[in-house]
Amino acid sequence: MLQGVERLISLVDTRTSAITGASADQIGTAIHQGDISSLESTDGHFAGVRRDGQTVRLARTIGLPLRYFVAKMFHGPFLVVGERIDDLYNWCHANKIAWQFDPIYTRMVPAHYLIELDQIGCPDPSPRYRRFFSPSADDGSDDIDVLGAQYVGAAFQSLHRWISSLPAESDIAVAFSGGVDSTSVVLLALKSLQMLGRGRERLRLFTLDMGGGKDAAQAELVIDELGLRNNWESVTPTNEQVDLVDAISVIEDYQPLDVECAAASISLLREVRRRYPDLKYLIDGDGGDENLKSYPLEDSDLTLSSILKNPLLYQEGWGVDAIKHSSTYTGGLSRSYVRTYAPAKKYGFDAFSPYTDRSVIARAVSIPFGRILDGSVERLYSLKSEVVQAGVRAITGVTMPLFPKRRFQDGVGGRGHQNRRVSKAWCRQVFRHQWEERLHAAWNPDAERVSGNDETIAAPMIAE
Repeated sequence: MLQGVERLISLVDTRTSAITGASADQIGTAIHQGDISSLESTDGHFAGVRRDGQTVRLARTIGLPLRYFVAKMFHGPFLVVGERIDDLYNWCHANKIAWQFDPIYTRMVPAHYLIELDQIGCPDPSPRYRRFFSPSADDGSDDIDVLGAQYVGAAFQSLHRWISSLPAESDIAVAFSGGVDSTSVVLLALKSLQMLGRGRERLRLFTLDMGGGKDAAQAELVIDELGLRNNWESVTPTNEQVDLVDAISVIEDYQPLDVECAAASISLLREVRRRYPDLKYLIDGDGGDENLKSYPLEDSDLTLSSILKNPLLYQEGWGVDAIKHSSTYTGGLSRSYVRTYAPAKKYGFDAFSPYTDRSVIARAVSIPFGRILDGSVERLYSLKSEVVQAGVRAITGVTMPLFPKRRFQDGVGGRGHQNRRVSKAWCRQVFRHQWEERLHAAWNPDAERVSGNDETIAAPMIAE
């Protein structure tokens, strides 16, 4: 029986974004060696896989997805690693083992963990999880001005590092709603460009308007107040219907709010790409709501107590050991960030949000929410605006305008989208139907297939 050391197919290299503290090669070495302290000492994003004898190690942060699928080949577990469920399926199909495949058997590496799998025999190996990000909770100041300066200051440092890494002549697109997070990102980006000696005209702001959208009206007010009229475009797609079915295919998920958000994002980015074929870099404020726990509790089964007792709930979900944890998708922003990543990737954008970096999340986790809120849900709903406004003022000297919170998909307007809500049951049915069509031929018992005992399978790339 083979020992498993040649049964790893990696379809992706080690990837990084705005990484500090290590190079991509050093990240790969740390993953190979299971070096938690080296991974912990970095900031920014990475995703990678390495093999160490019969053990395979994988790790990722929120900003970069990483998935794997365990097939049965060569008398034992055979690990295929990629970015998307599509990638894993396509490799299995090309090698005639797609008859083993089911999307629900794929696994997303949970953000902020290094996981280890031993490729030995049968049954499938159970992964071991080791955290490399454990921020201290509730130990920050009660002073809003201090908290704001620390939190937004960390976001600025993150964004400044990312912008500094771009070619000086690059234009940068901003998905702009005029809300707290996107407005703060604009002001921080302008500060960064000024420090780098680059013109503010490099920043290009785009607001999706499907017809009568509140975001467009709000964004225009912010633009005029900040004097950025020449940097801004209201984007009305030629097709005013958002395509929820396409969004489900793009993000490979069926959470309704993420589907709706991705559909709106696709409409925006498709039109921006049509107008500007060479525009590459994109920033937004995704993750800001999760960091400041700025979601209406009445829309979920969460309570104030549950979010206060689980400091990383919105970033990671309930945790890898919880009953509600999905091995297929993980949880929290670790799962839902694909709503941002996948549409951007589809249309050729290199996307980044400073609010997803670990240094920024750590500052958010340090906020003593319990002491500040004192049991008040209404105080929770106003806290984010106060903290971010105070922080932007401390970093840039600008008092940013504030407007009522709304979700991206709620503010785009349009007859075909306004007030539309889809159920999780409908989204999941569409997801299943999409995969049933793809798997019909692969699951056909008369189709050509390779047995799990066949040792002649091709290996396109082995992760060392």
